[in-house]
Amino acid sequence: MSKSAFSSLSISPVQVKNLNSLGYKNMTPIQAESLPHVLKGKDIIAQAKTGSGKTVAFGVGLLDKINPRFFGTQALILCPTRELADQVGKEIRKLARSVPNIKLVLLCGGKPFGPQVGSLEHGAHIVVGTPGRIQDHLKKRTFRIDQLKTLVLDEADRMLDMGFADVMTDIIKHTPKSRQTLLFSATYPDEIKSMCRSIQRAPVTVTVESDLQQNVIEQLFYQVKKHERNNALLGLFEHYKPNTAIVFCHTKAQCADMADFLRENDIESLAIHGDLDQRERDQVLVRFANNSCSVLVATDVAARGLDIKSIGMVINYELPRDPEIYVHRIGRTGRAGESGLAMSLFAEHEHIRVKAIEQQQNKPCLIDSPLSLDRDSTYKLYPPMVTIQIDGGRKDKIRPGDILGALTGDAGLDGKQIGKIDIFDRSSYVALEHDVVRQALNYLANGKIKGRPAKARKVR
Repeated sequence: MSKSAFSSLSISPVQVKNLNSLGYKNMTPIQAESLPHVLKGKDIIAQAKTGSGKTVAFGVGLLDKINPRFFGTQALILCPTRELADQVGKEIRKLARSVPNIKLVLLCGGKPFGPQVGSLEHGAHIVVGTPGRIQDHLKKRTFRIDQLKTLVLDEADRMLDMGFADVMTDIIKHTPKSRQTLLFSATYPDEIKSMCRSIQRAPVTVTVESDLQQNVIEQLFYQVKKHERNNALLGLFEHYKPNTAIVFCHTKAQCADMADFLRENDIESLAIHGDLDQRERDQVLVRFANNSCSVLVATDVAARGLDIKSIGMVINYELPRDPEIYVHRIGRTGRAGESGLAMSLFAEHEHIRVKAIEQQQNKPCLIDSPLSLDRDSTYKLYPPMVTIQIDGGRKDKIRPGDILGALTGDAGLDGKQIGKIDIFDRSSYVALEHDVVRQALNYLANGKIKGRPAKARKVR
C-alpha cells in the first residue's frame, strides 16, 4: 500500500471510498505531511499555498472527530473572505457524504442575519464563516462554541492582513482549551508565530515548499516606462492570446479603470475589489469561473480564495512589494500539472522588487522588452458562455439537476450547450452557449422548474 494513499490512514473505509469517488486516491504533500498528525489530535501549523489541497487535509481530520448524534458545533473553520468560506463549505459537504446526518452552516457577512440564526437554532455540527460575522453571533448569543473539538484558521496570514487579529482572539476565548487548533497559512510572518504560541499546544509544524512555479509556470518580466504600461498590457494579450487571465492591480480604482480599458479594447473583463456589494462579487466570481467572463482584474485581497481550475495567464500590472505575494499571485496558473504563464510589468524604480523575487526564488528573473511582443491589431477576447440568473436557489430546494432537467427537457437545449450551474440561497446561475440564451429565457418566461415559475434574466 502506498504511503501517499488515503487508504493508508486510520480513517473509515467509507470515507476512503468517498474520497476515491471524488477523485482523491493519493494525498498531496500537505495532506500526507499533516493528516497523520491531525488524526492523532495534534495541533498543526501548516505552511501551504492555495491549491495545495489543504481543505481536504483539515476536512478529513475534523470529520473523523464529529459525533453526528450531538448537534452542538464541534468544528469551526474561520476564513478571511466569504468566497473562500463558500469554497471551503462546498468541499467539506462533499467530504461529509460519508458521515450520515452531518449539518454544516455558513456564517458570513453580506448575508441577512436572521436566516443564519434560524439555521443555528436547528443545530450545526460544522460552522464555516468569516471572523466578523462569527463574532457578531457570539456577542448576540445566537451561537455557542463551548463544546468545540476542532478550530481551523484557514489562510491565517490573510486574516491578520485584513485586521482580524483582535476579532480572532475574541472568538478563540469562547472555545474550550481542550480543542484541537489547526492553522493554515501561505506565509509564516512573526505575527503568525506569536499567535501560534498563544493559542496552540505543542504544535507540529508542516512546511510544503511548492516547486510548481519552477516547473510549469513560465515567468517573464517586461520593463516599461510609466506611460507604456497600458500598451504593454495589450501587447501581452495580443502576443500570448490566453483564453483566460487574471490581471493584478494594487488599488480598487486601478481595477475598475483597467477593466474599462480592456473592454474598450475588445477584451471582455470584470473587476473585483472591495467596493462591490456581495451580490456583485458573487456574480463576478460566478461568471469568471463558468467561462462567461475571460479576464478578471483583481486586488490581492479580493482574489483571495479563488478556486478556478484553469487560468491561462496571470499578469502583474505592477509588481507587489512582497515577493511572497508575487508567488501567491502566479500560483493561480499552472495548476494540476498544466503549464501556465506569469507575466509582469515593472518600471525602473521597481527593479528592487525584481531583485527581491530573484532572492526569494533563488534564480534570476528573465527580463524582456515589450518590443519583442508580436502585436495583433485584430485580436479580441470574448468568453464562450453567457450567464443567466434564475430566481430560486438552495432555500427553495432547487438543485443543479432540477435546472438541467428543465433546460434539456421542455426547453429543448442540448446538455452540451449548458455549462456550470451555481446554486446560492435564493438564486441560481447557469452558463449557456451564446446561441441558446434566447431559447432558454423564452422557456423560463413561461415554463417552470420543479413545478414552480422561475423568472430569469441575463447577467450583464
